[in-house]
Amino acid sequence: MDSDGSGRPATDKDETDLYELLGVERTATPSDIKKAYRKAALQHHPDKVPEERRAESEVKFKSVTQAYEILRDEEKRQLYDQFGMAAFDSSRASTGDTDVDLNDMLAQMFGMNVGGGGAGGHKRSRRGRDEEQQYKVTLEELYKGKTVKFAANKRVVCSQCRGTGAKDRVKPQQCERCKGAGVREAYRQVGPGLIRQEVLTCDNCEGTGMYYKERDRCKKCKGKRTVAESKALEIYIPRGSRQGERIVLEGEADQFPEQTPGDIVFTLMEEDHQVFTRVGDDLSAEIIITLAEALTGFSRVVLKHLDGRGIHIDHPRGNILHSMEILKVTGEGMPRKRGDEKGDLYLSVKIEFPAAGWLSDDDAYETIKRLLPQPAPLIPAEEIDEVQYEADADIEQMGAHSGQSRAGAVWEDERDDEDQGGAQCTTQ
Repeated sequence: MDSDGSGRPATDKDETDLYELLGVERTATPSDIKKAYRKAALQHHPDKVPEERRAESEVKFKSVTQAYEILRDEEKRQLYDQFGMAAFDSSRASTGDTDVDLNDMLAQMFGMNVGGGGAGGHKRSRRGRDEEQQYKVTLEELYKGKTVKFAANKRVVCSQCRGTGAKDRVKPQQCERCKGAGVREAYRQVGPGLIRQEVLTCDNCEGTGMYYKERDRCKKCKGKRTVAESKALEIYIPRGSRQGERIVLEGEADQFPEQTPGDIVFTLMEEDHQVFTRVGDDLSAEIIITLAEALTGFSRVVLKHLDGRGIHIDHPRGNILHSMEILKVTGEGMPRKRGDEKGDLYLSVKIEFPAAGWLSDDDAYETIKRLLPQPAPLIPAEEIDEVQYEADADIEQMGAHSGQSRAGAVWEDERDDEDQGGAQCTTQ
């Protein structure tokens, strides 16, 4: 391709130089390009100009944005410096109107030895994809740590043909479909009137650029270049690990010729627990005590911990416990990864009252009545009505007969507060 003397290929006369469009030198740094784009975008933004100049400004704004999208990307910038805008014009690149060839662009972008795999070509080792999957763990396993051994079925490079896919001393033939490139062009519509050119692996040669007749293929891999293998692997989940943490087995993903294998990545997914709730390094649980224990104290195991230990509480007499009261046990939460320290355990007290009719003996009733605190003083009133009542009523139904239940009223109040920015009105 001819050069215009500036170190870049000659362009069509009506093709605008992207560097000139942004007002930067060809040696501009990424920071210089970014600053220039911000200045140009602000200058030509359609919302910043009068109505009569808006159409012209939109065209200019799109042009500087396209220039920035190309020049800020190192690979795209390299292609532009080498081939000009023809590198991004699918019609010119595919119809042969210029000397630009897709294989040349791929070679510039990826260092691939395309176009037949000549002896002077340079191939750069690429990295294979990582294999990611979720791994469910119980809270007990996260508390104690766990080692998991499993057999992984993976693809490995064929040891017989060393990844060529052919028998010994068989000369490879260039794939006719991709002309040895290992890739092919495809076009996909991404919007009204917008077509994107994509590069896909050739399905005829599976990206090798070479094709073998069936009789010339490796007997072990059948020309696939890789074979299935089962390998014993092991992952260790450290004690104290958390939801969402990643366990990485480096280089254990599928192997492919001329590629560095990717990693197998496990993302920990913590299962819900029936007893404990975890927040960071702390745990919470509910303990159930009797009414007698709440009033007189107790000394017993109240909970079985995640490692099987019994948690013993000695609550002395005289210290009355109330329902929903929280007891904090220091150092009995989740273990921390570093050191031997642990978080804390928070125990929510639930008092279990006796069933109705449990106290049928009159003497016992009078005895307990004398021992318990006496009722509050009588409330003075001019007139007294003895009423019937319903036990275990639902407070959320308050106001339901008027079309506005308690739950709905609370929700409305909260929404009003949000609408008013949290402001509260006080009646004077």
